[in-house]
Amino acid sequence: MSPAARLGYLAAVVTFVADQVSKLGLLFVYDLPMREPVALGPFVNLIVVWNRGISYGLLQQGTDLGRWALVVLSVVATIGLLLWVNRAQRRFLALSLGLLAGGAAGNAVDRAAYGAVFDFVQLHAAGYSWYVFNIADVAIVAGVVGLLYDSLVLDRRRAGAV
Repeated sequence: MSPAARLGYLAAVVTFVADQVSKLGLLFVYDLPMREPVALGPFVNLIVVWNRGISYGLLQQGTDLGRWALVVLSVVATIGLLLWVNRAQRRFLALSLGLLAGGAAGNAVDRAAYGAVFDFVQLHAAGYSWYVFNIADVAIVAGVVGLLYDSLVLDRRRAGAV
């Protein structure tokens, strides 16, 4: 296994574990549902939101069929990303793919266990709530940004260096 692939797998495992530990801790140890909202700062709260869709609440699912379809989609995406990690020769690409895979797996576990993804960090200002997310969501966004950067910036640099 290449050093890049090892980094990607490590990123996936760390992301998955951090996501699940944070969710389990907030739900069952801290009991966030009974304490919400918890102000962390002037623009950040901890709250409980159950997202039955995907990113930004898209494709909301109200049936068991929809729920399990998203679980299957997440598992298939995770497997595909991990296979891609295994072939990755560049560390930045593998890291980005690992973040995506770990985030997808973390949210898939939520959907399977609870029927929805547990989101808990709320960003807000001036009476507007912008977004509620979790660690898996942060990793997914970072992974997508990393893939775009690798494809649009680093590929051009590599092509110019040849």
